[in-house]
Amino acid sequence: MRFTTVLATLVAAVAAAKDKRTFAVLHHYGQGPLTTCRADPIISPGGPSSHVHTVMGASNFGFNATGETLRQSKCTTAMAKADLSAYWFPTLYFQDPATKLLEPVKMFYMNVYYFFEPTHDDIKAFPVGLKMVSGNAMLRTPPATTGDNQLDPSKGPIQPVQMTCPRSSYDPPSWPADSKGLLAGIASQHDKGAGIGFPFEDCDGYASPLRVDIHFPSCYNPKAGLENYQNNMQFPTDAGDGKSDCPEGWIHTPHIFFETYWNTHELLPRFQSTLGKSSPFVFSNGDVTGFSAHGDFIAGWDEEELQHIIDTCNAGHAGIDTCPGLKYGANDPSDSCTIECPVDEKVDGKLEKLPGNNPLAGWAFGGGDILAPSPSPSPSPSPSPSSKPQPGNGDDNTPPNTTLIAIPSPSKRPSHHGHPHPNPKPSSSASSFSAAAVPAPSPKPSPKPVEPIVHVATVVDTVTVWETTTVYEDDLPAPTGAAEKHAARHYAKHAARRYHRR
Repeated sequence: MRFTTVLATLVAAVAAAKDKRTFAVLHHYGQGPLTTCRADPIISPGGPSSHVHTVMGASNFGFNATGETLRQSKCTTAMAKADLSAYWFPTLYFQDPATKLLEPVKMFYMNVYYFFEPTHDDIKAFPVGLKMVSGNAMLRTPPATTGDNQLDPSKGPIQPVQMTCPRSSYDPPSWPADSKGLLAGIASQHDKGAGIGFPFEDCDGYASPLRVDIHFPSCYNPKAGLENYQNNMQFPTDAGDGKSDCPEGWIHTPHIFFETYWNTHELLPRFQSTLGKSSPFVFSNGDVTGFSAHGDFIAGWDEEELQHIIDTCNAGHAGIDTCPGLKYGANDPSDSCTIECPVDEKVDGKLEKLPGNNPLAGWAFGGGDILAPSPSPSPSPSPSPSSKPQPGNGDDNTPPNTTLIAIPSPSKRPSHHGHPHPNPKPSSSASSFSAAAVPAPSPKPSPKPVEPIVHVATVVDTVTVWETTTVYEDDLPAPTGAAEKHAARHYAKHAARRYHRR
């Protein structure tokens, strides 16, 4: 009788999960990312990618990583042991206004939200090897949307990325209210702390510096296949009753959402003079606007474990690793998982140019259609387990060595939006700068790239154990706002540790 009651309760919980959003956050642990590297096995399999990525996830990441090779990894940065997926995104750099030299911004930490949305469909685990890309790495000009997310394909162009910039005061605003994106970012219509493109102010909110948000589609077309990242995924469509469904014959998977925090605030003394005028930050692909925010994912989950999480877990911010009944359990948060990059080049320190020779483009540097630097010659694949390389065409159907930036048409932009966090009303404060009143600068010619000498190093899976001293939240000042409180839940764990190698 007891078993029957428990089973009935479980079935009811699974059914209810389709009527309201449930979620569980995938936390990562350790000292920094898995690697920071010019590698991208989706866009540029077989050799170096055009720009540097910050990589989280399983240790078999490399030039030719697949779901199957990731499943053979020795460790992962993910707290959930069953998740041997790979997650990566462009590295954020800082250009010192005084010296014009470039240096990487420290990644504060990363979360991946696993949302299980209201739907008439059955939500199924990602098949091993599913490849997804979200966002457009080629944008240097404003997207054809407002400053908010738009995730419903029936309501206009998809806008899956956004910036979040919590601040102690929004006067002046982070993004000008009248900006169309030609010389500055675009403010959200619903959240004073969010917009599209880099903000021109310092993100000084409690325990929450600049954050890049990336939503991924959750409808998989099995006819397109796991490898066809350009056509195999789309966002679900509003079914009209508070639920969103996939097209017939498609598979509804979890909706994943990257939150990547970058410690921009610690650099404030060096860009104080530029506040309200410009942004000193640039993605590793040369984008000074932030419009090209994007992320990549290869599924390496144990499918049975992920399905169990989908069907039974609503752990929220406590994390996937706390879900009841996990077969594999959680990793020790005091451990760390890191690998060497297979490209032997300098990606940190003070740099005169971005790795891959990507020219700065957008806003004051010029926009429009540009020709990005060609990727470096592809060396022999790394000796780690790999699959047969596939042709890499960038984030669209352009030729492999060409990146074009399309100028959006002046069509009316939709006002639809979507974001996982509550949005306060927009600020009524007047902007101290206006992008709309000044004509866009003429595009400047891109400098001729100089092909660097690329050395390929043997990839070695390494596991580093760290001892930590934790500063607890009781020792810190109290948060002052909703966004700050959200970030503060993770501050003591991720921001206040002192690591000691042993």
